[in-house]
Amino acid sequence: MTSTSSRSKITPEREQEFYDAVLDQLRECGYEALTMEGVAARTRCSKSTLYRQWKSKPQFVAAALRANRCVRFQGIDTGSLAGDLRAAARAAGEQSGRDTMLVQALSHAVLQDVDLQRVLRETLVEPELQAMDAIIRRGVERGEIAEGHPAVEFVTVQLFGVLRARPIIEGAHADEEYLTRFVEACVLPALGLT
Repeated sequence: MTSTSSRSKITPEREQEFYDAVLDQLRECGYEALTMEGVAARTRCSKSTLYRQWKSKPQFVAAALRANRCVRFQGIDTGSLAGDLRAAARAAGEQSGRDTMLVQALSHAVLQDVDLQRVLRETLVEPELQAMDAIIRRGVERGEIAEGHPAVEFVTVQLFGVLRARPIIEGAHADEEYLTRFVEACVLPALGLT
């Protein structure tokens, strides 16, 4: 990816303003309704400015996702697997509304666009999976759970699944309190932890 400085004289702050506008519009109206015109109007710039920087909507969305990557589970280490999973639940719950809206907005589009799917996995999914793998690996190394425990492969999927499903099923985001209760009631018992 070419750096902004070699493409134009847009400041990093202005570039971030464009990325924020893209992500806000995605959350509000979905990928299909996201337009360069809408971002241009929101950021008070010309459409041609945006097209000079990012040749297409998928490239623009990909750049915005990369620029705003935030790994919620990275750095969690309370000294116990149960404590780490509770902390991961709280971390996921802190941004659940904004993150869930973003993932929901991109869900259909990533099934149609392989490049967008790759970027979503690269920026939002893989870093979280790696951080969760590190949490679980430390639990295995401390002897809290056996290596190859059959429930381990489902821990991350369960957390992400609850984040995505609760708004649809119950009409509410999976906040910190809800996710912590979920970890206590479902994840820890499945792993044989208290």
